[in-house]
Amino acid sequence: MSGASESLLKFPCDLPIKVFGRNAADFRAVALAIVEKHYGTAYTVVEQHSKQGAYLSLTITVRAESRAEIDALYQDLVANELILMAF
Repeated sequence: MSGASESLLKFPCDLPIKVFGRNAADFRAVALAIVEKHYGTAYTVVEQHSKQGAYLSLTITVRAESRAEIDALYQDLVANELILMAF
């Protein structure tokens, strides 16, 4: 049996990341600034508003080269108070 630290992902890969927050301009700007810190402008983003429009979901797809790279991005995303959830 393989070790728990092994990833199910094969690198490099295109990885969609869901980021949720309140529907405010600063949420979108902060989330994208964090992604750009790690990946530059090499990403795509799709937005979806909640039914009432109070929340915004961003699906940001990046080209991941390693598990460490992904972990660093997630750590920065969840450390920000404007980001309610990232997965």
